[in-house]
Amino acid sequence: MPYTTIREAAQSSVTIEKSEFIAKISPVTTSEEAAAFIESVRSEHRRARHNCYAYTLREGFETRYSDDGEPQGTAGPPILDVIQKNGLTDVCVVVTRYFGGILLGKGGLTRAYSSAASGALSAAKLKVMCDAKDCLIDFEYSFYERILRELSEHEIKLISQDFGERVSLKLLVKEEKCGEFEKALRELSLGKITPNFSETYYADFGEE
Repeated sequence: MPYTTIREAAQSSVTIEKSEFIAKISPVTTSEEAAAFIESVRSEHRRARHNCYAYTLREGFETRYSDDGEPQGTAGPPILDVIQKNGLTDVCVVVTRYFGGILLGKGGLTRAYSSAASGALSAAKLKVMCDAKDCLIDFEYSFYERILRELSEHEIKLISQDFGERVSLKLLVKEEKCGEFEKALRELSLGKITPNFSETYYADFGEE
């Protein structure tokens, strides 16, 4: 099944009633990676009153969050809610709060942490991971233009190409497209082009 995550770490900040909320988001794939990211943010902001977080992992469908001293349910759950409503997984968000002296109340805190987390997600670049296969094809030059059109029609990524006595292409093909692409190649080449597919793995098919 395809899933959406982020390409790299990002951050944003917002000031609400003199309290600064700094939100950082990072890609993670294990609870250990999430814990290491959370600890790195805590180390960077040791003087902050709160470092609240939430993360979701594809492996085991694991989710965790922490209010880190804020009133129960006002920080971790809102951060997690933002992650889940955006359909992301394998991400961790930490929101650091530098207290400005004005109490926000439970509703105000919930909105503040939600807003901060949303800002971090907006700053991040997304990527869609799909079941895919590498594909190698080798053919005569006369087929080149027609094959390029097939790549576009089947949403196939061109990874590399080599022009020697014949043309050799390395492609990335969504698993669901492999059968129809193979059929199209055989038809346009009258059986002269046979794709060589790798085993299935998760691959990045670009930003949403």
